[in-house]
Amino acid sequence: MAHYLKQEEIGYEPATMNYQQQKNTTGFKDADMQRIIGWILRMGVIVSMAIVIIGGIIFLFRHGQSINDYKDFRKVPPFIDSVKGIFEGVLYGKGQAIIQLGVIVLISTPILRVLFAVIAFFLEKDRLYTCISLLVLLIIVASMLTGRIG
Repeated sequence: MAHYLKQEEIGYEPATMNYQQQKNTTGFKDADMQRIIGWILRMGVIVSMAIVIIGGIIFLFRHGQSINDYKDFRKVPPFIDSVKGIFEGVLYGKGQAIIQLGVIVLISTPILRVLFAVIAFFLEKDRLYTCISLLVLLIIVASMLTGRIG
């Protein structure tokens, strides 16, 4: 039969709240953070998928009957060479630009997740993870702006 120690034998009383409960007094809990992060990731994928499907339908409707000539290599159309060109192409209803917008939304989804993590850790008053998340976000932004990886 198992022997359980009484509080007097241990020499201390157990804490009434664990470390995370003591640390988190804002009412924003870890479970809330996980639920919101999951929602952000799901919605990002669903929205980007919908945008790509709409762009694909438009592209096939306009160019589905055209025959490709594979003897001459054609590079990416100039209107999807830049972010500005993509948004202009979307305004004109160009299918390839709408597909590219869906890809941009898909790429930005994990970046939004990191941004939310910074905010959530800040609200939890967790300085270490706030700083780590900020560092990750800065690395991502710097890589995007400079075009360098690592």
